[in-house]
Parts: sequence; structure tokens; C-alpha cells
Amino acid sequence: MPRSKLRAVILLPSLSLALITSVTGCTTVSYRPAPGGAYYVVDERVTLDEYWGLVKLPKFGARGSKGQHHLDDTFWRGDGVSGSPKIVIVLGEQRAYFYKGGHKVGSSPVCTGSPQFPTPKGSFRVIEKDPDHHSSVYGDWVDQHGNVLQTQIDNRKDPRPPGGRFDGAKMFWFMRVTGGVGMHEGYLPGYADSHGCIRLPSDMARIYYHNAPIGTPVKIVE
Repeated sequence: MPRSKLRAVILLPSLSLALITSVTGCTTVSYRPAPGGAYYVVDERVTLDEYWGLVKLPKFGARGSKGQHHLDDTFWRGDGVSGSPKIVIVLGEQRAYFYKGGHKVGSSPVCTGSPQFPTPKGSFRVIEKDPDHHSSVYGDWVDQHGNVLQTQIDNRKDPRPPGGRFDGAKMFWFMRVTGGVGMHEGYLPGYADSHGCIRLPSDMARIYYHNAPIGTPVKIVE
């Protein structure tokens, strides 16, 4: 059966429905709330057993309140704005702010390093950019056909199974800031849980990538 893809952006209150499944032709589209509650954006689904792209996004502002509201205060207002770019990552808030000429033009939730793999604090710069980056350390052991033999491995520690090869974790819109640490698209569970990198939702990772040239200052604070 051919596996066609269907792209969707759906907002679901996590407490209202445990699972919604729709079938269109040969495509099964499923939406599940991830751990942490609130609202989630589900990006793409192909089969019922394959899930990716969940991003934790809390509720809209209260009804009837004035002004423009964004999910979880996530926004981008930097198009056409001049001035030197700068990114500030606040670990305690799990947010990345984008500035142009000293004016805040972007705000995004992030997922930074877990207590076991803390994201380093300090002043850095974007030193490398790769829109199609793959990890050289973390990923899966797969067989010759691409079937996963062991997932979420560290190839420095986890022995390779017979016939296995390393498939590095996808880190699209990657911007390296220091050592093996960079900003990239990834899963946001709602708390610090990465191996040290700074994960962003897909759209914000792409926007920040295109607006931060090599040399952009990146400040990481508590």
C-alpha cells in the first residue's frame, strides 16, 4: 500500500481527547498529546505507529483581551527590521529571544540540556550553519535496509550490533555555537531534556536560521 504524506497543523487540548485518528485514502493521521499537558502542534504523520513533530504550545491568551496573541508568546516580527542580530537563550525560561538592533523581534520555546548534559552558559557566536545536519554521535543503529535495530544510542558507548550501521539523529536548521552544541529543529517535551543542544520548533528553527548569519552573537544565561 503506498504511503502518502499529509501535512497538518492541529491544536488539541491534551486533556480532552487521548487520541484522534482519521483515515484519508491510504494515509492514517493520528494526534496524541505528549507528556506535559496543554496544546500541541502535530506536524506530519504517515502511519499510526510513526509519530514525530510534537511541540508543546500552551494556551492562547484569554478571550476578549486586547492585542495580538501568540501561542505561548511565540512570535516573529523581524521581517524588514534592520539592525545587528543577536540571540539570547534563557535556560530558566526555556526560551530563545531574537533581537535586531536591540529590539526583540522573535520569541520561541526551546528544549535545552538535561541536568546530566547541561547546555553551557556564556557568550558565544554562530560558528557553523548546516540546514540538513545529522548528529555524528547520537542516533540509531539500523540494518542495511534502514530498519532500526537500536534507537537513541550514543555511538561512543553503545556497541554496534552485527550488520548495523549508524544513522545520526536529524538536526535540521543547525547552527553551532560551541563545541558540539548548537541550535536546531527538534522535539520539545516542555522541559530541559536534550544532550546539550538547543532544540526549537520547526518553523522557529527555520526562521532563526535564515536571520542569523555566521558570527551572530548567542548569549546563554540562567
